[in-house]
Amino acid sequence: MRIGQGFDVHQLVEGRRLILGGIDIPHHKGLLGHSDADVLLHTIADACLGAIGEGDIGKHFPDTDEKYKDLDSAELLVHVWGLVKQRGYQLGNLDCTIMAEKPKMAPYIQLMQDRIASLLEAEATQINVKATTTEKLGFTGREEGIASQAVVLLINANDS
Repeated sequence: MRIGQGFDVHQLVEGRRLILGGIDIPHHKGLLGHSDADVLLHTIADACLGAIGEGDIGKHFPDTDEKYKDLDSAELLVHVWGLVKQRGYQLGNLDCTIMAEKPKMAPYIQLMQDRIASLLEAEATQINVKATTTEKLGFTGREEGIASQAVVLLINANDS
């Protein structure tokens, strides 16, 4: 078994779509980044890379490389998941937390879990996505950005 953890933050700005967990969420602000800035998928990718000892997404998808400009983060995660499978692992489970004051995430949690499960070739029951506010404290509380964290458990595919 291998365990990895991920954490990421992106700034909220006008004029961008808000994409979280591969789902387009209606909101008057979106996340700023070189790619589509899906902070949740970035966090999951970093957790997976950490579990297999492969650094982080900045190593694999540098923001200085124009070919990754506006990249769909689902493509990024599929690439990372390919590396996980090459190492002989499959998903045990994934637990994620989104930290955002607004918008409310509850209506989108199941959609995110289903989307992430499809990207990781897993069952939706292996994916847990939670959301919390920071009680109006800090940059997330002031609605300046969204943060997320994730923990992943990978198991040897030959042991299943």
